[in-house]
Amino acid sequence: MIEMRKESQTQGLLTIVREMRIFILIWFGQIVSVTGSGLTNFALDIWVLQKTDSVTQFAILILCSTLPFVLISPLSGVLTDRFSRRWLMIISDFCAGLCTLSMALLYANGKLEIWHLYLATASSNALLGIQWPSYNASTTLLVPQKHLGRANGMNQLADGFSRLVAPILAAFLLGTIHLNGIIIIDFSTMLFALVPLLLLPFPELSNVVQTSEETTKSDSFWVELSQGWIYLKERPGLLGVVLLSGMINFLVGVFDVTAIPLGLTLTSVIVTGSVFSIACSGLVISGVAMSIWGEVRRYTNILFVGIFFAGIFLIVAGLRPSLFLFTPASFFFFLTVPAINTSIFSILQKKVVPEVQGRIFALQGAVASICLPLGYVVAGSFADIIFEPLMAPDGALANSVGKIIGTGEGRGLGLLLILVGGIAIFLTSIAYLYPRLQLVEEELPDVITNENSSIPV
Repeated sequence: MIEMRKESQTQGLLTIVREMRIFILIWFGQIVSVTGSGLTNFALDIWVLQKTDSVTQFAILILCSTLPFVLISPLSGVLTDRFSRRWLMIISDFCAGLCTLSMALLYANGKLEIWHLYLATASSNALLGIQWPSYNASTTLLVPQKHLGRANGMNQLADGFSRLVAPILAAFLLGTIHLNGIIIIDFSTMLFALVPLLLLPFPELSNVVQTSEETTKSDSFWVELSQGWIYLKERPGLLGVVLLSGMINFLVGVFDVTAIPLGLTLTSVIVTGSVFSIACSGLVISGVAMSIWGEVRRYTNILFVGIFFAGIFLIVAGLRPSLFLFTPASFFFFLTVPAINTSIFSILQKKVVPEVQGRIFALQGAVASICLPLGYVVAGSFADIIFEPLMAPDGALANSVGKIIGTGEGRGLGLLLILVGGIAIFLTSIAYLYPRLQLVEEELPDVITNENSSIPV
């Protein structure tokens, strides 16, 4: 009986792999490439801080890594829905690789300047703005509907793996092969992304390419650009899903800025690094779980519950100056993120017609890209200017809130996490009461019904 069960499970796994084989090969190339990019990003951050000793220069670099994505999103969404998504991914990955190679050549010749990094980072981020909607919209074409949740879980696993491994590996490589070696590795990983896209059969929308006359008359750029927004306005439940994606990115931005400074008030640098690694492992574990779990009956349940508990874990992380509270709270906070994002992408892929998915994912990516640095700015400025002074031993809240959460260094950061977590819980509760959002999976039909291939080649 046990042997039969094992054989059945093995057969089921082989069936899943067979049905997702093209996506898995493309995904593997992407996870290698994303990890390589993570190595370079971390190494460049360190290089800028060491070379300039300027937080302002570092902040400009962060801005260059987010703003171009937002600015190009309207154009990239239209391109994704108008042209071959595979070739858009190939071109954007290749050009991003050239940006990386140019930095390596400049560094090797001792001519790399800060403005070169700004230009290369901004260019790479703009190209990511094209690659992002193309890749997410292509998932619908590559994977049967019953495996969309599994595919999106794998994508979240890739992001979590890069976030966990890249800083540790980059810190080690900086001391051995230095910045130039890391950049060369990054350029090499681009090949892992390009080869599957070039060699594997890739389904496309049957109506991607129109004649120039049809495009000019009926589907001009501005008309197509507005269609994405109109599509969401006519389906407020989907608009709510996009806005919730902005909320979770804002929460991640706030936590990213506050976690390490708060950890350093509780323990040493080495232990803080270990705590942050433990926290980031939650991204990987959750990504693995969503990949194994597969199809979910109601993704909205995971979405609401996930953000609700993310808010609770932020509150717990800031509640007391205790490493024994902060560490598990950080881990469980990151554990919710892949589950939330998997639900968001799965809902959009199932409920948005493939012909518009490029524009919708571009809008979703723009919202997420705005909210993440917004979380950085809010957390950084509010913590220094408002919350830390309030929670100082002689601060205005020392004898009230301070009696509950403590006073002194780091307690302002704790109060900020508590407030942001409370706001997240409140807004999630309000969103749950909105019928169009709560019932979006029931009210909108699935746009994909063919279990073997979603779109004709």
